[in-house]
Amino acid sequence: MRGYLDAAATSPLLPEAREAMIAALDADAANASSVHAAGHRARTIVEHARQQLAEVCGVRPSEVIFTSGGTEANNLAVIGLALANPRGRHLVTSAIEHPSVLESCAYLQRVHGFDVTEIAVNDRGMTDPSKIESALRPDTALVTVGLANGEVGTVQPVQEIARVSAAAGVLVHTDAVQAAATLPVSMSQGGWPGNQVQAMTIASHKFGGPQGAGALLLRDGIALEPLLHGGGQEHGRRSGTENVVAIAGFAAAVTAHAHRIGARALALASSRDALVERVLAEVPGAQLTGDETERLPGHASFTVPGVSGESLLVALDAAGIAASSGSACAAGNDEPSPVLLAMGVLPELAQTAIRFTLPEPMEPALRDRVVRVMTAEVSRARRLR
Repeated sequence: MRGYLDAAATSPLLPEAREAMIAALDADAANASSVHAAGHRARTIVEHARQQLAEVCGVRPSEVIFTSGGTEANNLAVIGLALANPRGRHLVTSAIEHPSVLESCAYLQRVHGFDVTEIAVNDRGMTDPSKIESALRPDTALVTVGLANGEVGTVQPVQEIARVSAAAGVLVHTDAVQAAATLPVSMSQGGWPGNQVQAMTIASHKFGGPQGAGALLLRDGIALEPLLHGGGQEHGRRSGTENVVAIAGFAAAVTAHAHRIGARALALASSRDALVERVLAEVPGAQLTGDETERLPGHASFTVPGVSGESLLVALDAAGIAASSGSACAAGNDEPSPVLLAMGVLPELAQTAIRFTLPEPMEPALRDRVVRVMTAEVSRARRLR
């Protein structure tokens, strides 16, 4: 039996999402912008989905902008908010953001003359809110810091970052694509990251929805420069015919996920801790990366000196176990992880990184198999040196 431990890359489709997508297909829905009956059916599906997302995420339906996924949503948030903000041309971010955030900042710097301040993180991948506060300037247009890092699992103090930014009158965007997969997120007062965050991005396929759907949650009244121009869908903020079927599955997954997330997070954390304990105790030289306590419930990432992450992945895959060496969005890149390098990990050690992200709690037999394969591969690699 294969073991899937790469949920941070994409998660298995939930039955509720599949059923909602089939129902949307069977509804014979047309273009949601059309005025005829079939178009109205499509519009009804989209608006019902918008309402579902809004309820779970603590926003108004008018504050939900559907996109094609997390990458587009992050581009729209960073570029769209920065260009529309007359405050100035300075951005603050962290050194370990997802490439869709860092590359959006680089684009603004290269093409539009923005000044970008990248805040260094500590050796656990944690961003210090006081460093964010010190970097703020009168011309700072946006602070963008992810709610949790997808490579090492560190959960960031975004509530405190939002508080110090709000005190300076600066907009805050957080990439919640990874965090929303295993923890409850809400922009409501008392929620996490809370109501001092103005923009948040999520992606359907990280918590059991289909690939190709995401959302930018943006407070009403905040100016946004669209990236896509055309038919003016999503109230003029994101042109393009809505993917009705994917949106239906997205909303169904969000709702199903919200109903079980509390108990699931506890179970994932317990299962993760058991895996971490076994790997650190039995795999020679293995070291945990990221914060030991402030980390995503289903996330366990390691460096293993003396054996490449790639060879570990090949050995695990041959044993029927799917894992990862880092962000799937950087697939095919043989360079050491920029996240680990930013945390002060030496390049040769960063090349040994391995990541396990759990879609569900692990069976003991699967945990045994992971440890056995890793131990054997480390022994094999060291014999060959």
